[in-house]
Amino acid sequence: MSSSPSPVRTFKADALDVLQFATQPDLAAFVALHVRDYLAETIARQGSAAAILATGNSQIQFLKNLVALGGVEWSKVTLFHMDEYLGIRADHPASFRHYMREKVESLVHPKAFHYIGGDCDLPHVECARYRALLESQAIDLCCLGVGENGHLAFNDPHVARLDDSEWVKVVRLDDACKMQQVKEGHFSSLETVPPYAITLTIPALMTARKVVCVAPEKRKAVPVKNLLQGPVSSLCPASALRRNPAAVLLIDNDSAALL
Repeated sequence: MSSSPSPVRTFKADALDVLQFATQPDLAAFVALHVRDYLAETIARQGSAAAILATGNSQIQFLKNLVALGGVEWSKVTLFHMDEYLGIRADHPASFRHYMREKVESLVHPKAFHYIGGDCDLPHVECARYRALLESQAIDLCCLGVGENGHLAFNDPHVARLDDSEWVKVVRLDDACKMQQVKEGHFSSLETVPPYAITLTIPALMTARKVVCVAPEKRKAVPVKNLLQGPVSSLCPASALRRNPAAVLLIDNDSAALL
């Protein structure tokens, strides 16, 4: 095991372990080592691993650190991602397939990277296809972030179901979610953000044997407070993490400011 920055505070919120770090770089360094060691141990134990990865600005430094660390036999890892805009081409700069190819697949060359076809002709058929891929093996790891509206993947409050029977579905994005994409620089205006997306549901994400949620920065202070101290409900979809003893939430002093 490699040495890494230590949290300044640890606590539990129901079943959820929470680790607070002084800074975002400390958080990113810790989680990259944590995930690297977990994947390496999983591959050593069972010969392969399967993981779901998230996009978004909160994941960039973690993924960069993870790729740079080495120590993972990526040729034995099958990767998935958790959402994609409906109607968007794979080569669009804001496409999550583009993000994952650029920041992960082209650098580590995994055994497979299964992508959601956002520009498919039949979205419900694509949802069924992706669910079958997810169900074809156990998911060892899910790495995700929390949206400014409290979403996980594209499970915005108005479409989130903590007990959803679907694994992959088409959803309409709310304006808060779309505005976050604009503020992060992925689209030029609210009107240019696709109105619909395909997303893994909360139960699908929570099937992973380990769930690692990264939520740094001041703009995440309100959703972090709501997820940890509000009711467990679709009003803050990320509150579902509190029911999962296999989950860990990593925050920094900025995102913990309202706790």
